[in-house]
Amino acid sequence: MYIAIIDYGMGNISSVKNSFIRAGADIKVTSDPAAIAGAGAVILPGVGAYRDAYLNLEKRDLVKAIRQAVREKPFLGICLGMQLLFDYSLEDGRNRGLGILRGSVRKIPPGVKIPHMGWNQVEIKMKESRIFSGIKDGEYFYFVHSYHAVPDDPSVISSTTEYGTDLAASVEKDNIFGFQFHPEKSSTIGQVLVKNFISLAESRK
Repeated sequence: MYIAIIDYGMGNISSVKNSFIRAGADIKVTSDPAAIAGAGAVILPGVGAYRDAYLNLEKRDLVKAIRQAVREKPFLGICLGMQLLFDYSLEDGRNRGLGILRGSVRKIPPGVKIPHMGWNQVEIKMKESRIFSGIKDGEYFYFVHSYHAVPDDPSVISSTTEYGTDLAASVEKDNIFGFQFHPEKSSTIGQVLVKNFISLAESRK
């Protein structure tokens, strides 16, 4: 069983890959829809502009592969990868996303320094969350973002972080998981999340 990391020309793939390899995962970095279909779990990383990211997914014929994967196996979006799961973003106009989760992506409200960059505490809202197993409220994770996801259904928010206001730090629905922060840059506590996702992938074999 391998975990596929989707390569669509946007993001910190090497650091995500290395983090999962350190945790014992068999990783395949790929832009091949067939390899995504054959994976035990899938990761969509991402750093950069929302519109460019979605267009890259379309150009590489990855949109259909992602929509199929989220129906069948554990799926993790990281940072921009999490934001792309939503209907649209208001970054540089209104730009459509994958529409897997209902909601939008909006700029962090004024009154705080943007981008939100650095370590911040996370409050776990979904106490039975499988991905947060073994993690306590108030742990610090590493963020780098100027936009944040606003789900239509607040029940999918698995954790929040306070930055001027409460922002969705992570989401969870069925087999779909998303982190606004970077677990691969969040030291030992981030590796707990990485290992939890690997365990979820292994449990479906």
